[in-house]
Amino acid sequence: MAWWIPLLVVLVSSVVSYLLQPKPKAAKPEAAKDLEGPTADAGRPVPVVFGTMTVKGLNVLSFSDKSTRLRSVKRST
Repeated sequence: MAWWIPLLVVLVSSVVSYLLQPKPKAAKPEAAKDLEGPTADAGRPVPVVFGTMTVKGLNVLSFSDKSTRLRSVKRST
């Protein structure tokens, strides 16, 4: 007979409840907020990067010249 009416009511109520539920706010954990700025902690590891890469949350132990120099070495035989 009219078996589709309860099915339609359940589907509509499911869609409405999904649309009305509160949305979670994306929050960073406290540990992740600590790593954003550069620090100088003795126990923290220093990352070694080969090539070009963006590293966030550095452990800055020194600040020096960032330019590169090409050097040649003579091999003695």
